[in-house]
Parts: sequence; structure tokens; C-alpha cells
Amino acid sequence: MSKPEFFVTPGYGNKFLDSLHYSQAVKIDNRVETSGQGGWNDDLQFPESLEDEIAQAFKNVERTLATAGASWADVVHVNSYHVGGFPAEVNETMAKLYRQYMPDHAPIWTELGVEALGHPAMRIEIRVTAIIP
Repeated sequence: MSKPEFFVTPGYGNKFLDSLHYSQAVKIDNRVETSGQGGWNDDLQFPESLEDEIAQAFKNVERTLATAGASWADVVHVNSYHVGGFPAEVNETMAKLYRQYMPDHAPIWTELGVEALGHPAMRIEIRVTAIIP
């Protein structure tokens, strides 16, 4: 097994590394694991609409995977954490984005309702496992 390589997403990832001392992704051999990615921008602000926040979280996962040489095409497992329950827009938006980002496969998915996430404004957090062929 190779030595773990840690990656920091440019922008917001540097802020998290400086303030909380954690990385956004780790690669061991051909496996990439991400930390939870929220729907924030580089200034750690969140969109007003839930759908936009979910879409931004998907973009942040994409950015983070890219730092480790992976993409959504390599994702095999998704964990999503949701504050506020599961109104219809949650699963509709998640499914739409799965089809957009992974049109050639459907990953396994664990979806959890939680009381709170790492920032008071967060309503979603997504972490993934990717296997690079």
C-alpha cells in the first residue's frame, strides 16, 4: 500500500486547513476519499435556496476530487447529510445531479438526516469515495 497523499481544495480548502487543520481529500493507491463538502463558496457563504446549495455542494465535490486526480465518473459511494428533513426537493435535486454528474453509473448512496452540520448555515454535506481506474 502506498503512503497516503493529502489534498487541499484551492480557495475554501486553504481556509479550512488554516483554521481547522484538516484536508479535503486523501488518496491511497487508486482510492480517493473526500471530507464532507458543503454548498459554500470560497468566502464560506451559502446560497439562499436549498437546490442551489445542493448544486454548489456537488460542484465542490467535483473541485475536491480534481485536486486528487479523480472525478465524479470515478465515484462509487456517496454519503449525504441533510438538516431539515427530506422535503421532495432534496431527493429530486440529488437524483437530477446524480444523472448529470454520473450519467454512466449509479453509485451506492447513504442519506442521513442530522440535527446540525459544521456551519450553522449548512443544510447539506456530501462526502464521496472514488476509485480511479
